[in-house]
Amino acid sequence: MRSKGIFLLLVLSALTAYYVYSPIPDEIEERWKLMITDCFFRSLSHLADFSELLGLKDYMGVMMFITIAEGVVPVSDERVRVTEEVFDGVDVVVYEPGQQGGDGELRRAVVYLHGGGWCLGSSRMGPYDLLARQLVSELNAVVISVEYRLAPEHHFPVPFEDVYRVVKHFLQRQVLAQYSVDPGRIAVSGDSAGGNLAAAVTQQLQQDPEQHVALKAQALLYPVLQALDLNTPSYQQNQDMPILPKTLMVRFWSEYFTSDKSLFHAMMSNSHNSLESAGLLKFVNWSVFLPESFRSPYNYSAPAAESLDPSRTIAAIIDPRASPLLVPDSMLRALPKAYVLTC
Repeated sequence: MRSKGIFLLLVLSALTAYYVYSPIPDEIEERWKLMITDCFFRSLSHLADFSELLGLKDYMGVMMFITIAEGVVPVSDERVRVTEEVFDGVDVVVYEPGQQGGDGELRRAVVYLHGGGWCLGSSRMGPYDLLARQLVSELNAVVISVEYRLAPEHHFPVPFEDVYRVVKHFLQRQVLAQYSVDPGRIAVSGDSAGGNLAAAVTQQLQQDPEQHVALKAQALLYPVLQALDLNTPSYQQNQDMPILPKTLMVRFWSEYFTSDKSLFHAMMSNSHNSLESAGLLKFVNWSVFLPESFRSPYNYSAPAAESLDPSRTIAAIIDPRASPLLVPDSMLRALPKAYVLTC
């Protein structure tokens, strides 16, 4: 009996190690910490799949546990004053320097848009609360962290529209004066899906004839900018990457547009384009735009575009508010300077 117990323990240990272990590049620091975190994400993802299969709760509803677990109540401290406001019907968290500046001193401002694949995340998560405080302290800036509505409960264009309304409201001169913000030093920033929203908002503001206060800069942190070709080198290279494998990123894209699972399956096979989007594929032809060092060893294959909108959502997918890369160079050149961080 004792030998059987030892054998079962060894088998269980081997299976656990096999499940936890993921091949991580050597240059990554704290590889085991990343493996354990990835193990948690994969386990939660499997649970979400199982829950959705049984009809208990949809996939993203289960994955929201991550957002809830990281939730905090933003409060003021000796360096940062925090208030929760509503800008044109959208919740925001406003972070301001704790000490008032001198008479007439105007500060910078950053409108920050959290990531999470348009389906997860919150301005009230610990990491975003910490980031906002650091921006306030290091830049002496006012930070507006936006609590936009999420898919799948609110599909595109609702998250974009929420963010756009917030930025438009904040850029009013009387609102800027209320927060002692310099109208010439305002930036928009975001990570991942938030970077997508930041880029889209910047473009739309540029085209708004009624907008008189312009953004100074956009800081896009590993933004997702197009949904026409989901087989680029980055998608291929990171297909099985911990935390955010290709399947999850594609799922975020599909859930942003619709809860119809046919779009997810079409996107996974890169067969979601139609004749309507064929003319825009030139904007995402990475065999032309990427340097050789990034293209190799991947081979370009143009996405098929032979059917008549197989997913019935192509109009949304090619909308620049969802895929801000799909615009002519002339429009991009007219935009505020952009800082783009990739990883």
